[in-house]
Amino acid sequence: MTHQAKIFDDRPCTLGEGPIWHPERQQLFWFDIVNSKLLSRVGTQSFNWQFDRNVSAAGWIDRDHLLIASETGLSRFNLVSGSEEMLCDIESDNPLTRSNDGRADPWGGFWVGTMSKSGDTGMGTLYRWRPDHHGGGELQVLKRDMSTPNSICFDHSRDCAYYSDTKTRIIWRIRVDPKNGWPLDEAAIFVDLRATDDHPERKPDGAVVDAEGCLWSAQWGSARVARYSPEGAFLSAIDLPTGHTSCPAFGGQDFQHLFVTTARQKVPENRSKWLEHAGNTFLVHLDVRGCAEPRVILK
Repeated sequence: MTHQAKIFDDRPCTLGEGPIWHPERQQLFWFDIVNSKLLSRVGTQSFNWQFDRNVSAAGWIDRDHLLIASETGLSRFNLVSGSEEMLCDIESDNPLTRSNDGRADPWGGFWVGTMSKSGDTGMGTLYRWRPDHHGGGELQVLKRDMSTPNSICFDHSRDCAYYSDTKTRIIWRIRVDPKNGWPLDEAAIFVDLRATDDHPERKPDGAVVDAEGCLWSAQWGSARVARYSPEGAFLSAIDLPTGHTSCPAFGGQDFQHLFVTTARQKVPENRSKWLEHAGNTFLVHLDVRGCAEPRVILK
């Protein structure tokens, strides 16, 4: 599989992350985490919303609202008015941590990880939040003592979820109840880059699952997005012109566009060639299809 990545948006994000294609708006949204920005583009018109705290991931609620994951919790954000309503506090009393990767699950809930702002190990937690019928929600801790929770995504058959802890170089798969999405078992190793890859800088960041059940992994430090079979076998990779690829998302009317966010921060001194396009958001046309992101269902 050979595909050419082109620049979708050339604004250089310090830490581009969390791309999501809004299926009703036919519009891509993404974040620059450390600069506390939500970004978007439609044709030649670019958009930028500034927040007062780090923001990192989103799910779509309806045409005009996104669920936003931030360093203080989850909120409902109005794209038209810019108004915001907090839905759930997550580590709002801890100024040392922030949200990181997150994604809506197929049952109307949202998974999100937290991590140390300074990169300290063991301060991260993986959560699942599910709205209830009373305007609140249930927050479940899935895993503690993580460093950088990432790769949160779900199989289209609705029976498993994926996540990683980037520094471990492992992507895990966990079975979930097909009726409500609650985890059923301990997570099992899906891809172990320590065992299958001799590139020590290659680490799993954001991920998404396509319509064939294959996982696409943006791999920090290696200028690529790799595709793995439902059994965890490496299938192919798309090369990008900058090294810190952070998260992929499917979009476009036929979901054959792969959008990839990247980052400028921590580019190694010996990889100066990566800096020209570091932090840009890229678009790749594929010959396979992705899936629409599920909606966050608020009662």
